[in-house]
Amino acid sequence: MRTLTRALVSVTAAVGIAAGGLATAGTAMAAPAQTQQQAVNAEAAAPLAVVNLGLTRAEARNVQRWLAKHWNYNDAIDGYLGTNSWKAFQRCLAKNWGYNDKIDGIVGTNTVKAVQRLLRANGDYTGPIDGIAGSGTKSGFKKWANRL
Repeated sequence: MRTLTRALVSVTAAVGIAAGGLATAGTAMAAPAQTQQQAVNAEAAAPLAVVNLGLTRAEARNVQRWLAKHWNYNDAIDGYLGTNSWKAFQRCLAKNWGYNDKIDGIVGTNTVKAVQRLLRANGDYTGPIDGIAGSGTKSGFKKWANRL
């Protein structure tokens, strides 16, 4: 009798676990789509990225005024180097400093390498052309921006 009771309890527990797993499978399968939808909504609502590379807003405004004068920057002179500022800067870097990537306003490795070449040529940077926006690159960018 005890053996039969144990067997029934074991089978009931196994069925309960399986049923619980099946009951939650629908929501588990739906979670990735829901998460993906939330990510898309958050991305659409997010502001454009600002990458000042250590510049103050006043220094970034110097850069934006220079970009407006020489590189077709026609957005706000607000001291936030966003996508449009970097697109204008990438046009400059492509023409003069070996930038050979997309004009997309994204400050990636190739953009930073070209900025480092510009800074080195102007005596504002002595580090490696490595595409890493470290303290030397930021310091050189600050010196350069203050002379504009």
